[in-house]
Amino acid sequence: MVLDAFRLDGKVALVTGGNRGIGQAVAGALAAAGATVAVLARSRPVDEPPGTSAPSGRAAPLWIEADLASFPAAAVIDQVVDSLGRIDILVNNAGIIRRADAVDTTAEDWADVLRVDLDAVFRLSQAAGRVMLARGRGSIINIASLLSFQGGIRVPAYAAAKHGVVGLTKALANEWAAGGVNVNAIAPGYIATDNTAALRADEQRNAAILDRIPAGRWGTPDDLTGAAIFLASDAARYVHGAVIPVDGGWLAR
Repeated sequence: MVLDAFRLDGKVALVTGGNRGIGQAVAGALAAAGATVAVLARSRPVDEPPGTSAPSGRAAPLWIEADLASFPAAAVIDQVVDSLGRIDILVNNAGIIRRADAVDTTAEDWADVLRVDLDAVFRLSQAAGRVMLARGRGSIINIASLLSFQGGIRVPAYAAAKHGVVGLTKALANEWAAGGVNVNAIAPGYIATDNTAALRADEQRNAAILDRIPAGRWGTPDDLTGAAIFLASDAARYVHGAVIPVDGGWLAR
């Protein structure tokens, strides 16, 4: 059955930033497709009891509380492998954004965004890649952005980091495809999450954004889950270095 290629039974996934928004939705979808899902986040959801993870309220086999600005990547991957026996899928989702005019962007804000949104993506991919290459199989999915293609407004560090994520995705795909490791990215459009709350609260910006989206609505985190399951599955075994926009048609305008 062709649909069997999309199943993730027996696979272990690590999702960063999996306690809310896109990460929570993707973690839940991977679990629903059969994967055992570990979550890395700075904290657990305040409304979830200990021992429960974001994926569909199921008991978490592993919850790693870490700050991506200063975490030990190799130790995180080792913890997943030691606790769950393997790692097959890595979703680099966690990210931060700082809004300010370029002339007012501080060195601290610039460094903070690049550390979390780009440096951590490389360090985790590098550590997971070593394990996956040794096994001859694995999938890494990076969460890029529309600002991997565009410059945006008042988010220079975020735009630079997300451009970097696409370049890194392609560079790792070039090196690791022959070793059986798929490295791809999803570029979300305007999704209703905490990171976009300020835009949605600005009446003029919200209207301008909606006017540009052919689908006529903001996306939801669940809109990303189909692409994530595909890229994590055997159905995508010959997909390397791809960046899939899930944007309601924004880039087509």
